[in-house]
Amino acid sequence: MTLPATLRRARLAVAGAVAILVLQACGGGGGSDSGGSTPPPSGSGSASVAQQCSPNNLEAAASLRTASLTTEKTWVRAYMDEAYLWRDEVPTVDASAPQYSGTDVGTALDAYFTALLTPKLTASGKYKDQFSFVMSTREWNALSDSGVVLGYGVEWHLKSATPPRQIQVAYVEPNSPAAAAGVRRGDTLVTADGVSADDGTASGVNVLNEALFPTRTATSHRLVLTPSGGGTRDVTLVSGNVTKTPVLQTQVITAADNAKVGYMVFNDHVAPAEAQLITAMQNFKTQGVSDLVLDLRYNGGGYLFIASELAYMIAGPDATTGKTFEQLRFNSRRTSDNASSAAKTEFYNTSCNLVNGNCSGTPQPLPTLNLKRVFVLAQEGTCSASEAIINGLRGVDVQVVLVGGTTCGKPYGFTGKDNCGYSYFPIEFVGTNNKGFGDYADGFVAAGTGATGVPGCSMIDDFSRELGDTSERMLAAALQYRANGTCPVKPLGSSDRATALSARASSDSVALSLNRLAARSNRILGGRQ
Repeated sequence: MTLPATLRRARLAVAGAVAILVLQACGGGGGSDSGGSTPPPSGSGSASVAQQCSPNNLEAAASLRTASLTTEKTWVRAYMDEAYLWRDEVPTVDASAPQYSGTDVGTALDAYFTALLTPKLTASGKYKDQFSFVMSTREWNALSDSGVVLGYGVEWHLKSATPPRQIQVAYVEPNSPAAAAGVRRGDTLVTADGVSADDGTASGVNVLNEALFPTRTATSHRLVLTPSGGGTRDVTLVSGNVTKTPVLQTQVITAADNAKVGYMVFNDHVAPAEAQLITAMQNFKTQGVSDLVLDLRYNGGGYLFIASELAYMIAGPDATTGKTFEQLRFNSRRTSDNASSAAKTEFYNTSCNLVNGNCSGTPQPLPTLNLKRVFVLAQEGTCSASEAIINGLRGVDVQVVLVGGTTCGKPYGFTGKDNCGYSYFPIEFVGTNNKGFGDYADGFVAAGTGATGVPGCSMIDDFSRELGDTSERMLAAALQYRANGTCPVKPLGSSDRATALSARASSDSVALSLNRLAARSNRILGGRQ
């Protein structure tokens, strides 16, 4: 029962004949956006009504189902007043309204929580809060602690919400159902369970969503795909629990000047990532790499401490000792917390080995490359903790060269709080680097100007080649920039043509939004904070 807030917010804004339908749709939210804040409930705060659950809440322990949905909503409103960064911008919401009620507790709570988010916009016109979310504690623990998600092991990329959609495979997890079936990066969806990828009807979109993002294990779906080299790939995939490989790929490239360049695809800041990152960086160090290309184009974030550790392993002790990786600022009720030790994330120089939410064992020194610059490959999926790496390194004068597109724009994060079997993640803080900069709500811009412009090359993603192929457009651009400081001429690729075509798509087509677990697109405090 989790839906990225950016998609939920889009649903609230939709009008006319166009509707946005998503997998596991958890209900929209209403409420006035007049800016008036619903007063929090009287009493001693969220603690006074914590773990008092509805009889219909099957995520809660049976022994806790002694109260009502109203009590759970009372807890939500009180917790928002205590923790939410923009608590003063919470709109007026009638908690008793039908969309926040009913026997489906998860849907009602998600809708109510979403309705409480600030309605204010950034300078570019997008919601300031696209990222706060709710998910079952059971799902959250499986993902964050073990990297386990339900599906086939496919990361999908959607070029356009309306036809022509151009739904492509971004990457495939090793040892997954998709990998066993031969699904490859660049495969383009033709049909799913007999429905065209460009079906514009509500019923068709429902079929596509269920086929691409199955909601139950052991369900089978037939996908017809076109590989990037042509032909047809017709596969039937059975859903299951897939363990993600956060460090998907590493290699050492010998550049034209015989220098050793490390290349690493890093996709998720989850607990298992730490050991994989340490192994990769130690291998780079042993092989004597003098430059690093860090591929974060599909990395939506996760644990902030892992971002800090990786930044330290890139920069080394000389650049980071005594410096702050990220300084946190909380809401108006928590100004005293801004000066606490928990509000300062240092450049961690030892391992954590996260177990059950806490570091365990004897910390080990992290390997370091001691680099003065790093090449980061990024797109709109580069978010939160991944952006913190970019910002944190720039804060200690490590040169970041950005190749790709504009990142998602999320200088915010949260701690998370469980109540009645659901984990709530309202944005709690904004983070700044060692120089005090954190104003990138509209993202870092490759080859852009101003405070959020980062030197490098603006390039579209290249699905025609495998990740790590030195001819793949984004990696090739990074290697060229490293060699002579120039960027390749940006071609009008198929992705650009799809964008142009989608602008002419029928306005009465139902929009499709690909679901991505919100927990994979965020900045989470935990373990070391």
